[in-house]
Formats: sequence, structure tokens, C-alpha cells
Amino acid sequence: MTMRTAARTWFGLTALVVLAGLVTQIAVTSQATEGHFTTVAGRVANVFCFFTIQSNIIVMVTCALLALNPERPSTALRVFRLAGLLGIAITGVVYHTVLSNLYELHGGAAVADFLLHTMSPLLTITGWLVFGPRGGIEYRVIGLAALFPIVWLVFTLARGPFVDFYPYPFVDVRIHGYVVVIFNCVIVAVLFLVLALGARALDRVLVRRTAPV
Repeated sequence: MTMRTAARTWFGLTALVVLAGLVTQIAVTSQATEGHFTTVAGRVANVFCFFTIQSNIIVMVTCALLALNPERPSTALRVFRLAGLLGIAITGVVYHTVLSNLYELHGGAAVADFLLHTMSPLLTITGWLVFGPRGGIEYRVIGLAALFPIVWLVFTLARGPFVDFYPYPFVDVRIHGYVVVIFNCVIVAVLFLVLALGARALDRVLVRRTAPV
């Protein structure tokens, strides 16, 4: 198996794992009878308001495109690839350090949780480390990728008072107030920036190591 074939296989597998997790999560949510949203449409629509879900969707789409062609040079793909990579890394870190013990899940909910919070981050990060693509993390790409968490935070805080719902405790203004929530958002933003700069530095090292002598 060539490196290109291995890369396409890995990206395709990652996209399929995320798709399975998303389908399972939507099925479980649509069948739930308890929770803040009382209609199926409301519950399913709310699923797509979670940072975890949006990060996984970006990962799924970019990995599917890379499975078709691992050498895509598009700036747009580089931006979304980085946004998905960093978003899913933050998802894994925050979930396993802060959120994992908040709920006890069973059945399909536990399966979706494992696929979207554990398998997806592991496959995505490993795939980037091994297969790249390399050499595309420029400062302009970082700036454009950073729009993803910024837009999500603005949308979440603007939507919260209208639906009386916040997807994560650390952005719940009803519990913490705006000062604490904004501070929490700054921490997330700093984490995103640190990870982005770290990814850029590591990418440059990996480019030098794989460059022909």
C-alpha cells in the first residue's frame, strides 16, 4: 500500500466514523422524551448548535474531500481543515477534562458519545500528524480558521436568552453571569490560538523532516 492510498483510507475511515456518530446522535436525540426542547425538530436542530457537532461536521467534510484527493491545494480546504483539527482537539480536551463525568450515558447515546468525543479526535489528530497535508498553516489560514469558534461563541451567547438554553455549562450565563462566561470564552480562544501556533510550528518541523535531501 502506498502512502497516498493509506492517507485516502485513513481520511475515508475518519469521515465514516464521524458520520456514524452523527447519525447515531441524531437518532438518539429524536427519540428522547426528556430535555429542554419538547419537539423532535427542536431537539434535532439543537444538536447542530453544539461546538462538538459542528467541529465533527467540519472534520467529516474535509476528511471526505481528502479521501478523494489528499493533495488538494485549496486555501478554503486548508482553513476548514485547520478549523476542524483544532475544533476537534479542543472538543477532546474539554470533554475528557471537564464534561465527561456530568452524564451517565447508555446504549446509542454512549456509542455516539464515544465516536464523536473520543474516536473522532484520535483519528483526526493522528491522521494530521501522519498524513497532513503539510505546509498549509500560514498566519492568514490561522486567522480565518479562528472565525469558527468566534462565530460559534457569538451565536451561542446571542441565542441563549431566546431559547433559554446553553449547550455547555461554561457558557451558561444563567449560572455564571456574563463576566465569568466571557472569561471562559477568552480561555477557549487562547487555547485555540496556542494550539494553532503549535500546529504551525509542528507542521514546519514535519515539512523539513519529509523534504527530500
